[in-house]
Amino acid sequence: MAFTGFRPAAFEFFRGLKRNNRREWFEARREVYETEVRGPLRELLEELDVRLATMAPELVADPKASVFRIHRDIRFSKDKSPYKTNAGFWINHRGLGRSAAAVVHGGAGLYFHFEPRASMIAAGIWMPPPVALARIRRALAADSRGFEGTLRRMRRQFGALSDEAVLRRVPRGYEPDHPAAAWLRYRSFTVSRPLTGADLKRRDLPDRLARSYTAVVPFVRWLNTALGFPPALRR
Repeated sequence: MAFTGFRPAAFEFFRGLKRNNRREWFEARREVYETEVRGPLRELLEELDVRLATMAPELVADPKASVFRIHRDIRFSKDKSPYKTNAGFWINHRGLGRSAAAVVHGGAGLYFHFEPRASMIAAGIWMPPPVALARIRRALAADSRGFEGTLRRMRRQFGALSDEAVLRRVPRGYEPDHPAAAWLRYRSFTVSRPLTGADLKRRDLPDRLARSYTAVVPFVRWLNTALGFPPALRR
């Protein structure tokens, strides 16, 4: 089925879940979740994948694997609320070959987050593990100009690189006056932009997302190449 936008019932579902985050409430409304949230998410992914086939063939939007589970991992959390009060998906490099939710730190990709009054899209890689971060830093040291070029290309739509995790000093092994010093201090490489409720209700959301994601494809590809996942010319 074609994506026709998220309906008001999807927003109402999440507002209700935020007030009633318990299994009994959710199970009584599971059909609403499946019909109004999960179904449209999968339809959106299907349409995005058609566009990615020519835009960035190595990135795969899988309607089954790319959608995050609504259940929270509460094993090590003081908050035992069983459900997330948002929905989203992660589109990653086909070379990873597993569920996107399982390898969200394995490479750079595209993110979509649906949450009333806090929806957004994002791209990049968030807090990569040490081995991946070391690879990115080596690539930055060798090609800081190429990296900066990707930032310029997406600045109009996404603004600057998030500075949520930046070291005070250049990491060990690099000189303080290294040409890439400003970027070597980063521990996370992401950009994001908000989505309004009106955006999410539009039937042309797949086209609008594709245009936004097009701006970040060079950034994602630069990061993935540094991690050993090259671009592809075709599916």
